[in-house]
Amino acid sequence: MGPSIHGPALLVPGRTERDATSWSKGKLRELLVGIAVENETGRCEVSELKQVEGEASCSSRKGKLIFFYEWNIKLGWKGIIKESGAKHKGLIEIPNLSEENEVDDTEVNVSKKKGDGDILKDLMKTAGTAKVREALGDYLEALKTEFTMGMILPTKAMATQELTIKRKLNENTLQIQTSSPVALGVRIPTVALHMTELFDTAVEQLYRIFTVKDLVQKFSKSPAVLEAEKGGKFQMFDGNITGEYIELLTNKKIVMKWRCRNWPEEHYATVALNFVPTLGQTELQLDCKGVPVCKEENIKFCWQKQHFEEIKGFLRYVVALR
Repeated sequence: MGPSIHGPALLVPGRTERDATSWSKGKLRELLVGIAVENETGRCEVSELKQVEGEASCSSRKGKLIFFYEWNIKLGWKGIIKESGAKHKGLIEIPNLSEENEVDDTEVNVSKKKGDGDILKDLMKTAGTAKVREALGDYLEALKTEFTMGMILPTKAMATQELTIKRKLNENTLQIQTSSPVALGVRIPTVALHMTELFDTAVEQLYRIFTVKDLVQKFSKSPAVLEAEKGGKFQMFDGNITGEYIELLTNKKIVMKWRCRNWPEEHYATVALNFVPTLGQTELQLDCKGVPVCKEENIKFCWQKQHFEEIKGFLRYVVALR
């Protein structure tokens, strides 16, 4: 199990195409929700992502990246008038964020529920709209950098060389030697990751969130397939993460063979999740061995953002329903 870092790669001669839809929905939520503006009369904040419809993709052809995205976005905002303390709510609609328009020209419509509070609507139409457009620009920048890491495939000339990387035991440098040609199954440089996170829930509940299909789908907001038993297979985030369970100790430990769809073929990391009960909380200890060096920071980011933070959000939602 793991993060939805990239969509599936569709391989055709000279071209790689990757679906960025699931990744984009998470990134848009991260960048837009929480935007706040304030002046002497009031304060407003984007409080929720009500709707995000559309798709996004990126393709690599002859060393060049081509982007496609088309989104219809609806946000909820709320505000308070400082002098009276009156609260108001409204909507922000972005009907067509696409590669056909510059971000500064993208239509952003602000509306408010009936009643007073036009000064808050005006604040959102001016300073709020500017910040929303800034966040949309940040999304496009991330789409073109963070999402596309490793997408430009090597040319035939580059593929004739093999990079053999040897780590010196007593030095912090890498010796890089070249030989040819590249063979299938070549060893790639990897790193080990260790992360810990505290969750405000019992160990039994956190363990179930990682092993029960319905709960996995709820926190990941995407389809999943789980066979939570030794030797069982799993798929998450629309099949972008796959693997196999190696060991399961109920409420204590999960060990998995785990890979991202865009990793070298047949390369797996080993992920161990240890569940440690504390006073009223559970500490999750993550150890991941065999992560390709070029994916280290990306994997850290995605475990933190799309596992840990999404699970915490799901737990808050469950508590609110009680």
